[in-house]
Formats: sequence, C-alpha cells, structure tokens
Amino acid sequence: MAEYAARAAAERRVRDGGAPSRTREAVGVWHRPALLNLAADLLMLFAAVALGYALVAWFLSRPLFPVREVVVLTPPAQVTTAQLEYAARTAIRGNFFSVDLEAVRESFEVLPWVRRAEVRRRWPDVLELRLEEHQAVAHWTVSESGEAHLVNRQGEVFVAASNADLPGLSGPQGSAAYLLARHGEFSQVLEPLGRRLVALALSARLAWQLRLDDGMVIVLGRDQEKAPIGERLARFVAAWPQAQERMGGVQIAVADLRYPSGFALTPVGQASAVKGKK
Repeated sequence: MAEYAARAAAERRVRDGGAPSRTREAVGVWHRPALLNLAADLLMLFAAVALGYALVAWFLSRPLFPVREVVVLTPPAQVTTAQLEYAARTAIRGNFFSVDLEAVRESFEVLPWVRRAEVRRRWPDVLELRLEEHQAVAHWTVSESGEAHLVNRQGEVFVAASNADLPGLSGPQGSAAYLLARHGEFSQVLEPLGRRLVALALSARLAWQLRLDDGMVIVLGRDQEKAPIGERLARFVAAWPQAQERMGGVQIAVADLRYPSGFALTPVGQASAVKGKK
C-alpha cells in the first residue's frame, strides 16, 4: 500500500513539475523561427550597408575625379599668383569628392593679406575660391615689444609688409581697435588746423601723444576728470591761430596740453617752452 502511494505521488510530481519545464524549453529563442529570421535579416542588412559604404569610399578615393582647376572668383589686390598656387599645391589632397575643403580654406587664410577665404566644389573638376583681403589703414606697433604689424578697417592686427603712407599707431597689446577709433575722433577735432594726424601713441600708463604731418608733437597726457583730453585738444585747436600769430610764424616742435587750463609750446631748436592760456 505504501509503495502504491509513493508511486502515485511521483507520477503527480512528474505531471505538475515536468510539463512546465518542457514548455519553457519549447518557447526558447531557438524554437522561435520568426525571431531568428528577423535577427538574420538585420545582420544581413548591416553587412550590406558596411560593404556598400566600403565600396563607395574605395571608389571615391580612386584617382578618377581629379581636381583640375582652382578658380579665383575675387581677383586679389595684394595676394600674388605665386602665393595662391603654393597654397593650392600644398593643401589640395585627394580627388573632387575626397578633398578636404576646410583644410584648403585654412591654407589660403594663412596667407599674409587674406582675411577670410571661402572654398566650394563645382562639378566636375573645379574648386571655386573667394577671398576677402585685409584693407590696411594704419601701421601698428606694440609698445611693449616693438613688434610692427598692420591694422585693417575692422581694427584687426595682421602680419604683412606695406610701404603705403599710412598713419602709425602704437599702444599696449590688444588696443589696436581702440587706437584706430580714437585716431578718427582726434582727426576730426584737428581738421580746422589743416593738418593730418600721422601718428598716435598710447603708453602703458594710458598717456596720449599725437604727431602731425608738419612734425609738431601734441602731448595730451592722461585723461583727467576735470579736463578730459577731448576738451583740451579742442581748446588748443581753437586757440592755435592766435598762438601762432603771437609766435610770429615760428615752427613749433611740441605742444604740451597736459595743463588743465592752458598749454605750453616749444619752438623747434629751443629748450624752453612758451605757455599759453585761454
């Protein structure tokens, strides 16, 4: 009787515990054809895309589409043909499709007079080049180091050589744009004198000095709260005809405008100054 009960219990365990195990095994990944087919399709698609990309990259890298010409759409005024040819030879690598336009653009922008360059492809074998050149408006000297460069209309300093008759600016590093703006302001104030401002200097102590085309140096010094440099310069311009008459046509070497209510004039070849008041 006991043996019969044990056998019945074993059969119940088999019916209750064994069947679910077989069911779980039956629903595994390898017994789901739809899932296997989807995975296989995805793998084949990935392989096809990778192979296609490799074939396209190989094809485009072949010397089948060479760049035959670089067309300059904006004729340069300062950059020479030799400089353009050298930049093109050193930067153009690959064919029409693989050439790195960014690298080509950078190679042209390092040329001395080039401010900005734009490069684009034109089918089937041409690169088009547009150049924006610097327009120099002043010579620039860094007061601390004495480095000499040029300043463009935007107040940007660039490295190039020029023999043009341009005003000279000198000041601390990074102050070129500020000096260029002040040069324009001072030039307007000096217009009644009929003289051109050819040099403007700002010292490290922020003291101003001007030089006119007749050689006269105007010392403005530092800006003062009670006597700003603009007011002192305007007062000098207004009083200059009378002062010139008093000097009897003597050429002035230095006009010292650091006084809050007047100025001192030093004639050429003399050490002593003649003071004037308004």
